Amino acid sequence: MRGVVFSARETVALKDLPDPEPGPGEVLIEVRASGICHTDFEVLRGNYGASDFPLVPGHEYAGLVRAVGDGVADVTPGMRVVVDPNVECGTCPACARGWAHLCDTLGAYGVDRDGGFAHLSVVRASALHPIGDMAFDVAALAEPMGCVLNGLGAVRAEHRQSALIFGAGPIGLLLAVGLRGKGVENVTLVDIDEARLTFAAGFGFRPVVPGSAELTALERGVDLVVDATGVPAVAQGLTAYIANGGAGLFFGVCPSDARIEVSPFELFRRQITLAGSHSLNHNIPEALDVLRAFGPGLEKLVSHRLALDEVAAILADKPPHGSLKVQAVFD
Repeated sequence: MRGVVFSARETVALKDLPDPEPGPGEVLIEVRASGICHTDFEVLRGNYGASDFPLVPGHEYAGLVRAVGDGVADVTPGMRVVVDPNVECGTCPACARGWAHLCDTLGAYGVDRDGGFAHLSVVRASALHPIGDMAFDVAALAEPMGCVLNGLGAVRAEHRQSALIFGAGPIGLLLAVGLRGKGVENVTLVDIDEARLTFAAGFGFRPVVPGSAELTALERGVDLVVDATGVPAVAQGLTAYIANGGAGLFFGVCPSDARIEVSPFELFRRQITLAGSHSLNHNIPEALDVLRAFGPGLEKLVSHRLALDEVAAILADKPPHGSLKVQAVFD
């Protein structure tokens, strides 16, 4: 088979690899759609995961079951499935509390073991969820949507009446979709890219330009404010827009050495909640439900459907200008 390989830090290439075979409790997947995530670039740089190379990246993927290993009873060849990539220990304090995403030794397919940027992938049978007739490219959005739902849970989004999201890229848009799934209809997105704002408006979300009077009018007036940019200056400004009793969510991945200033008195006096969010927590089924409930059109979030060699080139550089979700697709 062919696969994208991180052979060392900052080194990526498309290579011929032996076809993997499933062991006991494992399943062989024929990958049909696999999405690029910001995390993939951090893995390549050695900033996330164990930095144990070589590695086939890719943790947002869906496909067809080709074969099953011994002891697998609930998964059969031909099933259409999506992968929950996280691999937790099951015994640490976080796992004991049901927080698998905060496991002391958390691993993931595509992060510290081979993932979805190859024609074939072997995963634990327990990591698979059936997708029925959902398109593979939409099903591959279930992993980032699971991350979104985990974050929205941290700020009790279902109790909010309005939301403001900084960043109208693929994650910002999925956050908006997730909020709608939580019953929040008043959702505004801010971005410097007017094309992205136009795209967001097409989904029924309110677009606002940075520095505009519309944005100024939202100061101290929004129940939930989210950073989906990973830009420290943007993260620092969240509290300016949070209403009394509201919440802020740091969802974008800021540089690990970045620092921002927060006023403890302001948090106290205005009863503001600030939360972070990491990964997903066994919520792929809920993510699939949200994607289905949103209805047609989500496939438009995938702006680029590319062959593996093109994906390798992007991972060695950066995503195309103006792109949303970029996926490797397989016939």
